[in-house]
Amino acid sequence: MGLFLFQLNMLEELIIHQPDDPIQFMISHLKQNNDDAPRICVLGPPASGKTTVVSVLPSVRKHHPLFGWILEGFPENQEQAWILQSSGIIPRHVVVLYAPDAVLIERNSGKRIDPITEEVYHTTFDWPGEMVIQERLVKPEDPSEQEISKKLLEYHRSFPGIFHVYQKVLKSFNADQPSMDVLSQVLTYVQTRHRSAAPFTPRIVFCGPPGSGKSLQAALLAQKYGVVNICCGQLLKEIVAGKTKLGELVKTYIDSGYQVPDKLVMKILTERLNALDCMTNGWVLYGFPRDVEQGQQLQESHFVPNRVFFFNLPYESIVERLSQRRIDPVTGERYHTTFRPAPTPEIQARLRQNPRDKEENIEMCVESYYRNIKELEDFYEDAFYVNADEDPFAVFEFIESCIIKPLPCKKFKSS
Repeated sequence: MGLFLFQLNMLEELIIHQPDDPIQFMISHLKQNNDDAPRICVLGPPASGKTTVVSVLPSVRKHHPLFGWILEGFPENQEQAWILQSSGIIPRHVVVLYAPDAVLIERNSGKRIDPITEEVYHTTFDWPGEMVIQERLVKPEDPSEQEISKKLLEYHRSFPGIFHVYQKVLKSFNADQPSMDVLSQVLTYVQTRHRSAAPFTPRIVFCGPPGSGKSLQAALLAQKYGVVNICCGQLLKEIVAGKTKLGELVKTYIDSGYQVPDKLVMKILTERLNALDCMTNGWVLYGFPRDVEQGQQLQESHFVPNRVFFFNLPYESIVERLSQRRIDPVTGERYHTTFRPAPTPEIQARLRQNPRDKEENIEMCVESYYRNIKELEDFYEDAFYVNADEDPFAVFEFIESCIIKPLPCKKFKSS
């Protein structure tokens, strides 16, 4: 019944909007980035009361402008949960009902249906008071006790996999108590937000020239707020290291010195940003987008950042930061001849410079960045501007102050 109501709602949306691509429209409807719209899965063994709970939850949906969605009894196993997740359909709350098997078997055997109203009653737990209703109730063609026992066994085998996928957004409720108590507890849960150190689900983009400190600020945000730190370049390296077919394709571009096509990058980013940790905790992304076309692709894929920061840094400071970077080939430790020199002459003697940190290569990268950045700044008109030529912790305080603002109402420039 819950799945039927869900499908009916989708049909209504299709009729109202009449999209050119109905399939893509339905996927987009399910994976809306609205932070308030309910996205609920109600799970549990047979006869645990899922349908009763779902019948009450629409009262939660109707108070939200984008309505959200409710799935009853799905996913049934871990594989189905992963399919939902890979499609960007991520529940915000997963309600799991439980009760002893003996109770569930008894409930199933005592179920009765009113053939006129299709209301469901029970000989023990929910018997109608009116004699006329009692007389017309019929026993449904439900599974036998043996079949129910088999279904319960299958459920118990599958549930650990589902729990593994949804453990951060899942809460169990004892269904072996008065139905009003169960409904009250479930309603309280689905109307609350999951705890987070951040005031909303952050979707943050950092843009800036090389050496402006994007990676450090992303790491600080991830450490304090628990958001997922995503560097586009590092993500591509991880795909290559995974030695998948997709990774091999990316590797051919990198080895040839060509830029990985935007379409391929978006495919990889989409999979990562659709992961449960990103949907639950939020994310901070840098290294993408680099131009307005990439910004539009990100938005068209329904990944709309709610905070965008542009890092400003003088060219002289960029050269000073990058050209003096060194790496120890023995330990992999990174040093800087001014800000973090090697601790011993022995280590100093063996340090090497990455070819990309030579000044002529830095100049090319900086020119490439500024060639595209003006249109991207116009695209993100509500972005914040950061003076990155300051102490890193002063920069972080400024970024943090912008994040906790309710809305990015205007541009903040610091010089």
